[in-house]
Amino acid sequence: MLVSEGIDYKRSMAVSVAQVESPAPLSGDLFYDILRRLDGATLASAACTCAALRSISQEERLWENVCSSMWPSTNREDIKSLIESIGGYKKFYADCFPLIVNKLVPEFRWNDYPEYPEEWTEAEYYGDTDDFESVLPSDFISIVDIRYKDKSICSKVLWGIPNANGSNGWFYNCPFRVDLLTYSARDDDQDDEITLSVSDGLPPISSMERERKDGKLWQDLRSGLRLSWIVVNSKVNQSANLSSWSSIGGQRHWPTDKDFLIRFGSILPAKDILPCQVVECILLMKFRVVCTEEGGEGFRTTLKLKELSMQLGDMEGAHVNGRNSLLVLKEALSCRRSGNYSEALESCHLYSKAQRELKEEKMRNENRLERMFILSGIAAFASFCYYLL
Repeated sequence: MLVSEGIDYKRSMAVSVAQVESPAPLSGDLFYDILRRLDGATLASAACTCAALRSISQEERLWENVCSSMWPSTNREDIKSLIESIGGYKKFYADCFPLIVNKLVPEFRWNDYPEYPEEWTEAEYYGDTDDFESVLPSDFISIVDIRYKDKSICSKVLWGIPNANGSNGWFYNCPFRVDLLTYSARDDDQDDEITLSVSDGLPPISSMERERKDGKLWQDLRSGLRLSWIVVNSKVNQSANLSSWSSIGGQRHWPTDKDFLIRFGSILPAKDILPCQVVECILLMKFRVVCTEEGGEGFRTTLKLKELSMQLGDMEGAHVNGRNSLLVLKEALSCRRSGNYSEALESCHLYSKAQRELKEEKMRNENRLERMFILSGIAAFASFCYYLL
């Protein structure tokens, strides 16, 4: 009897739950209105709840709104056409929102790097030349956005890599570097100065002398700035965000007392491209104090963006040349990514640790060689003195 009553009770509860979980059907327009207010991560989660939301979440307009909100540079008409040509806004968000993660950092020793034998040809040393010939500087588009405390302060687009035409040109053999503030992305771009002030949320400081001691302004910049540097390869219809989004380091008051150098980046695979197999994508942002006026709460400081650049560095700290950089960038567009920021940060820490250990080992080897030379010199001098006697 008790069992029968228990079964009846469970059935009645199941009916009640079913009634609660089956509300009156909502219109598609209402669902759409709800979904268009969500950010990308929440929209993706909502699409997994039921068939109705999954169907509506396929709307490109929803993902266009998400991309426009996160990356204001995607509002440009030429970038809209580019995104549509490489697969649409949903694919673009899925490729560019997660950060690059590379935990396969090999433990290389400084004397493990192969030399460049004279009898080797360039093709034998660098690998398959067909891969290189299929990668051109004009294939890459940089889409860059800077935010400070959730406010967009800079949006720039660079089509191709400037001054990199001709396979025998200087670009392919010189250190790779792209400075967005040097080149104009389009003739109609406005190269206005990019500044930060108290009106943008910059904290007032009592004096520059005090700032050098407590670093209040420096800490605010490191915690408040966000950088997104998306690279698109229009030939293979792939894109990726090369930035760490949040700062991973920097230097204050360098090279002058009024400069703040903030560093972003990621660890990119370079297997079969460089002996070190991984390289660091170094994204630098430099602000300079251009004005300090006394206000009610202290000195109101204005900062001007003086540098926004990208370069690639190998494990020994040397800059990668243009030829290999193009190959690395192409590989980066298909490497592993994660929406977990801590994972991306961990890969940067692993690389820094391996780089530091490599540097320490190199110094130890150089010290040993130096001692050997000194002892050899002493022995030679002793032999010479003995010969004279």
